[in-house]
Amino acid sequence: MISVRAAAARNNAEWCASVCRSHGIPDTFGETVWHSARRTPPYYPDAVTLHPDAAPADVLPGIDTATPGCSVKDSFAALDLTAAGFVELFTAQWIHRPAGAPTRATPTLRTEPVTTAAQLHAWQTAWHGGDGSPDVFRPALLDDPSVLVLALHYGEDLCGGVVLSRGSGVVGVSNLFTTEGRDPAAAWSAAITAATAHFPGLPLVGYEHGDDLAHALAAGFSVLGPLRVWLHDS
Repeated sequence: MISVRAAAARNNAEWCASVCRSHGIPDTFGETVWHSARRTPPYYPDAVTLHPDAAPADVLPGIDTATPGCSVKDSFAALDLTAAGFVELFTAQWIHRPAGAPTRATPTLRTEPVTTAAQLHAWQTAWHGGDGSPDVFRPALLDDPSVLVLALHYGEDLCGGVVLSRGSGVVGVSNLFTTEGRDPAAAWSAAITAATAHFPGLPLVGYEHGDDLAHALAAGFSVLGPLRVWLHDS
């Protein structure tokens, strides 16, 4: 039986694959690794390990280390890619919230699905913190039945957002953000409530670090174990 941590890793790889497909970038799922042979969109890895026994030899042949920006998500913090020219970019923790766990606060933010290209552009601008945001989230994502992009509103003001992605028996919570001055706890509460409504009976997973991890734990998530992201030192 697949562990929750392995389900979280595969769910995250499926989300990365959705982002790649929205850019027309092909991807491949193997037994131990998901990867793209072409450079992936900004902030998205070229490979994600799916099994703790994945080895460098499973990862490296399928990715482009010649072009700057190659990165690998080592889902079980089990790889050493230094000999292949990688440096550790950051470590984080997989997180999990069981299905049916009670919410800890009443949401104060309204959630609204993003359904149009114009709404997605506004969402991405807010996510990046202003104009000049990188080309990451494209309208094709909105046609993916496994992906739900949500805007968080206080009244009519866009004050945050989150992506929910269903797959591997769980719902991934990613790209959660708030605009300046907004309480992250309110965003987590709204995201959890929306996930429970849209995907009833499924546990929530994701990964966070630093202050974002503290906010997730305060919202009722628990830690599953570490992951590491490697960046090729081109």
